[in-house]
Amino acid sequence: MRIVSVKDAVVPISSAIANAYIDFSKMTASVVAVTVEAGDGKRATGFGFNSNGRYAQPGLLRERFIPRLLEAGGDALFHADGGLEPAGAWMAMMRNEKPGGHGDRSVAVGTLDMALWDAAAKLAGVPLWRLLADRFRGGQADEAAWVYAAGGYYHPGKGTEGLVEEMKRYLGLGYSVVKMKIGGAPGSAIKDALRDDVARIEAVLKLLGGDGSRLCVDVNGRFGLHAALSYAAALTPYKLRWYDEPLDPLDFATHATLAEHYGGPIATGENLFSAADARNLVRHAGLRPDRDVLQFDPALSYGLVEYIRILNVLQTHGWSPRRCVPHGGHQFALNIAVGLGLGGNESYPEVFAPFGGFADDTPVQDSRVRLPGIPGIGFEGKSDLYAVLQGLAE
Repeated sequence: MRIVSVKDAVVPISSAIANAYIDFSKMTASVVAVTVEAGDGKRATGFGFNSNGRYAQPGLLRERFIPRLLEAGGDALFHADGGLEPAGAWMAMMRNEKPGGHGDRSVAVGTLDMALWDAAAKLAGVPLWRLLADRFRGGQADEAAWVYAAGGYYHPGKGTEGLVEEMKRYLGLGYSVVKMKIGGAPGSAIKDALRDDVARIEAVLKLLGGDGSRLCVDVNGRFGLHAALSYAAALTPYKLRWYDEPLDPLDFATHATLAEHYGGPIATGENLFSAADARNLVRHAGLRPDRDVLQFDPALSYGLVEYIRILNVLQTHGWSPRRCVPHGGHQFALNIAVGLGLGGNESYPEVFAPFGGFADDTPVQDSRVRLPGIPGIGFEGKSDLYAVLQGLAE
């Protein structure tokens, strides 16, 4: 078993959209193709990319992680079932890396890790969700994954009417739960921004028949405690699905204060990238395992190898994998959700093309998706994305 070649490229995913914290006018993503040759002569190319919101990592990939990956080989790459063991390749990539200091490093490794799991499943001739269920869950896989449509970004000239029309399109695609951005009125006093956001929320709720359980709102970490509490008081009567990333992701004490005052579900974790971070979050942020949602993104968190460690940490602290709904909206996390029994997965039906959304022949029905039987992650079933990936491999 050996790594034959690794190729990488930078792909623009820029757009005029913005959330409460950043805009995406200069956003990029790294794309990689990793070709693996098995001892029996089989050969497979796996693909990977980093999730939206974190920029491409060509320097880290080319200077450190790709050279180490190309040196990996031998028994470390063999799993007990005879297939590829991505954990062995992961250990080679992380050689001589000190603990801590996550962020961009975790993004680069996670991008390569995605490609390695794609290759591992292709060598086995099965979808990734099946490989994961067989290796980690005694063969048990979910029949489908719960998904929600993430959107509602700020866009020049887009008002409440445009927001409602966007959400209406998601409902037409088969999603029953949607997410919108709030807190993005720059320079506004809290009371003015809150007034505007309440009007936007109520407009979407009207479309949803007044059912708050079908709507999530996302702050992208912009608020301090005063704003977070002010919004929490206003949001409480709506009984929303969850209040997403209201605070700085590393401010655990302030999360704990918010959780004392807001009884509804809080979602966070998409900007934490390691098992150690996950442990600190559930120890110190006052989160409640009966209702809150953890959004660690395997593509940003050093990949699935580290994400499995995160799940083990959470279970040790009394959290079910069903409380995990990964950020990112990609097919990698969708396979993980089905294979490892998570609570669901984010989806981006209209943004971050071609990476957002799922395979062309996987329709959404009542916010649930059944995965196809394509070997690997299934990128080949998403034509616009596969055109980018295939070009890199060639």
